[in-house]
Amino acid sequence: MDEVLIGEVLRPHGNSGELKIYPLTTDPERFLKLQEVILRSGKIDQHFEIISARVQMDLVLLTLKGIESITQADKYRGWEVRIDRSEVPPLQEGWYYFELEGMQVYEGDILLGTLSQVLETGANDVYVVKGTKGELCVPALKSVVQKVDVSGRRMDVILPPGLLEG
Repeated sequence: MDEVLIGEVLRPHGNSGELKIYPLTTDPERFLKLQEVILRSGKIDQHFEIISARVQMDLVLLTLKGIESITQADKYRGWEVRIDRSEVPPLQEGWYYFELEGMQVYEGDILLGTLSQVLETGANDVYVVKGTKGELCVPALKSVVQKVDVSGRRMDVILPPGLLEG
């Protein structure tokens, strides 16, 4: 995965082609540091240079090179806003969800499957692992997740008793 989803185009803003973006990031200010975004709809990707970006309440307003009217901007309603993975700043501690998805999950030497999704629940996150025996929901707890090797694409866990039985 070379791109990371950071927002969704809601609608045009004004008449000059500015786009109103719903940010899918904990830090909407990150848009202010970007040079380029990728707009995606299905299998269609379009790269755009950012002319200006500003945060307005909990939304982001983007002016992109080549989108100069409300009519042009309206074509991108509902499109995903993505950035190149290399533009994602490293975290001081921990990892991003997108770095976990696709990892191989092991308990000891036994491959449980591939981490396919991170579910945010009230108490703790849950990692959905798809393997040969179906789906397994692994609680994202320090007592369960023993090691995460982002570059090696591997997670080591110790499952709570009874989680595999059923």
